[in-house]
Amino acid sequence: MHALHSVPPHSASVRPWQSLVAIVYANEAYPQSTFEAIVEYCRRRELRAAGVLQHPVCPDTAGPCEVALEELTTGRRTDLYEDRGPGARGCRLDLAALAEVNAQVARSLDTGPELLILNKFGKVEAEGRGLLDLIAIAIDRGIPVVIGVPIRNLEAWRTFTGGLSAEFSSDPSETMDWLNRKFPVAVAQSAEPASC
Repeated sequence: MHALHSVPPHSASVRPWQSLVAIVYANEAYPQSTFEAIVEYCRRRELRAAGVLQHPVCPDTAGPCEVALEELTTGRRTDLYEDRGPGARGCRLDLAALAEVNAQVARSLDTGPELLILNKFGKVEAEGRGLLDLIAIAIDRGIPVVIGVPIRNLEAWRTFTGGLSAEFSSDPSETMDWLNRKFPVAVAQSAEPASC
């Protein structure tokens, strides 16, 4: 997964077997409603989904929102940012909390999920850490993966995936179309009448 990627952004030519999907979005414009729609789709269809759903946590309406990750198989939420007090600068990502979420999701992959949903290929992942091992485990086990990728990390994502990823916009209809093709609804077979 380390060759150069040749598929242009938001490629509409998705091969039916494609099992690695990046939802590409503008920096600082996380597609929350798209990921909520994916999780709701899985629950409605009774697809076993592993991974995380990101939730904004806004303790002070005047300040920036933080992020909590909900682990999908247990519903457990983990805050990802350290409270370093007012005036703190720089990245406040709690790497220990991220490692804890990573371990939770890794355990859930042992239960045979049908889909892995990851919130973001962020700065930590672009540097080769974070949730990357979960993607490798899922692909190795044949579990399709959906992940958010901000534009600023798109080239790092393409390098990491080596051309194995489809890229969709944050328009939920693109991902829903892929999900419907990936997980077609089984049509009940009517019994053939017995021949005389």
